[in-house]
Amino acid sequence: MSRLRIFDETQSQTPLAVYHDHAAIAHELGKVGVRFEQWAASQPIAPGASQDEVIAAYHDDIQRLKDEKGYQAVDVISLAPDHPERAALRQKFLSEHTHSEDEVRFFVAGSGQFTLHIAGKVYDILCEQGDLIGVPDGTRHWFDMSESPYFVAIRLFTNKDGWVAQFTGDGIAQRFPRMLPHQVA
Repeated sequence: MSRLRIFDETQSQTPLAVYHDHAAIAHELGKVGVRFEQWAASQPIAPGASQDEVIAAYHDDIQRLKDEKGYQAVDVISLAPDHPERAALRQKFLSEHTHSEDEVRFFVAGSGQFTLHIAGKVYDILCEQGDLIGVPDGTRHWFDMSESPYFVAIRLFTNKDGWVAQFTGDGIAQRFPRMLPHQVA
């Protein structure tokens, strides 16, 4: 189940609010300029489907965002708990950073935790299958996929080369809860 926890940036253990309802999550994130949607596939996706098959299943929503925001490139990434580089890949984005373009992810399967640092608050979003998150460029954030990552995600880019992490040097990410591993059914 998707979840949004909002913390004061100085209180990492006790959230100010917790939401599980998708509409409430989208409303709260919309207040700070973050897109949060749910998408459904237009056709079945078989396990092990190719990148082209996954993208085709979400063509209409992808095209809508491309038309609206000018995204030029789309790809699919996936990570499984047995990936030999999972620890290094996890570590790569656990520190607060920004990007010079939007970070847009749609979770086809599995989950990931985006944590945003905006105007004195920390927005901790657990994204699950069917969730799309659009983090605007320049937003301070970090991403966790847990010690046992599992996700398949569609990424949209304006310029793939522009999606480079610029680390802030702020240690805030180390004070907030990490994503707990999920049991894959």
